[in-house]
Amino acid sequence: MADPHGFLTIDHRELPKRRPVPIRLLDYREVYEAGDPEQLRRQASRCMDCGVPFCHQGCPLGNLIPEFNDAMYRGELPRAVDLLHATNNFPEFTGRACPAPCENACVLGINQPAVTIKQVEVSIVDQGFAAGLIQPVIPDRITGFTVAVIGSGPTGLAAAQQLTRAGHTVVVHERDDRLGGLLRYGIPDFKLEKHHIDRRLEQMRAEGTRFRTSVEVGRDISFEELRSSFDAVIVCTGATVPRDMNIGGRDLDGVEFAMNYLVPSNRVQAGEPAELIDAKDKHVIIIGGGDTGADCLGTALRQSAASVTTLAIGAQPPAERSDSDPWPTVPRIFEIQSSHEEGGTRRYLASTTGFVGDDQGRVTGIEVSETQFVDGRRVPTPGTEHRIDADLVLLALGFSGPESEALGLDVTSGGAFSRDETYLSSAPGVYVAGDAGRGQSLIVWAIAEGRSVAAEVDRFLTGSTRLPEPVGTQDTGFKC
Repeated sequence: MADPHGFLTIDHRELPKRRPVPIRLLDYREVYEAGDPEQLRRQASRCMDCGVPFCHQGCPLGNLIPEFNDAMYRGELPRAVDLLHATNNFPEFTGRACPAPCENACVLGINQPAVTIKQVEVSIVDQGFAAGLIQPVIPDRITGFTVAVIGSGPTGLAAAQQLTRAGHTVVVHERDDRLGGLLRYGIPDFKLEKHHIDRRLEQMRAEGTRFRTSVEVGRDISFEELRSSFDAVIVCTGATVPRDMNIGGRDLDGVEFAMNYLVPSNRVQAGEPAELIDAKDKHVIIIGGGDTGADCLGTALRQSAASVTTLAIGAQPPAERSDSDPWPTVPRIFEIQSSHEEGGTRRYLASTTGFVGDDQGRVTGIEVSETQFVDGRRVPTPGTEHRIDADLVLLALGFSGPESEALGLDVTSGGAFSRDETYLSSAPGVYVAGDAGRGQSLIVWAIAEGRSVAAEVDRFLTGSTRLPEPVGTQDTGFKC
């Protein structure tokens, strides 16, 4: 363990400083300043000898959190790098974009602020790359089996890396012109700079993983042709169908899905051509108070929007755990992301009932009522109707499932691809992992499913496997 007295002598939680808001709004760089190694060591020392480390269970990957905290406290970076990569292919992604369910399960969090697990994690991998400790892992044999992976998000990349290291020939097919899926085009640079993705892709190429970009299965190559060319296929397309609002005025210009706004912005930041939706000098309404809404907020503020208002249909969450969210579950609490520090207004109990437009078919505002709860449903309250002016409305309501038509696989009632407990779809030799089968979820679950489906495919091809299987298809929380 780390310092046996650390949690007693250091009872506060420290994170690296965020750059001043006026400065970071001038660019799209990550918001945190460089960390202080001594501060990191102090925070790692707070990890307790808690007997049963619930953080292991809070993390779907089963990260060895007390062990790598101990290594960083003792200054043993090589050991920390090895421990971290024993369970997580891409800690630089989870350390930046994961909401850290491990911290919610931290035993110290019962009566003190939790250990800064996420910050320790991302510091290990960044320092590991800088020190040259993270190198390609070349397979010691080639099996002769071939695997096609559809989709280059975190699930597809994790599955591909695991299977490549097991000696299989893996080809990742990506319909976009660059790799990374929503890691690249859905998450703004101020949360995840894209050189982190490129650095990991360079490692994967050196290990032997092959990539084919600008290849859409069902358009550039048929699904049947792909199946006949490979011994196994893994579908990791994500849940990319956005949830919509079937209300009046939805077809007005200026009412856009969040990804139609974020993706061109990310392309422009990468120096690529794109039809940018510019929020400059506009009054922006974001419907949806989750991570995607926060990403839209930070982007609109960097584009110099006149105002940005985020609407959530539910009540504002409490500042601390409620009795209905006991430790070590993930609580629903009021969250202040970096984008919320930068500006904008957050409104709760706001039910959008319609969009208002001008004679040119352009949105000019939205109609909103106060939310009330009737028979467990959230509905508008009569008599509370009012209008909010808007030049741009962004729908950040989450995603309903994968785009399923081109593959012809069976789907569940919830819209995801159906699969059994081995990740096998309705088609022989075709496996489904990540949000495509689970539904919209977290990046840590995506990587965990990528690792697990790799083990199942390895077993299918060779009759056995030594690859880890951190989660099952039906797991939703702690794995016992």
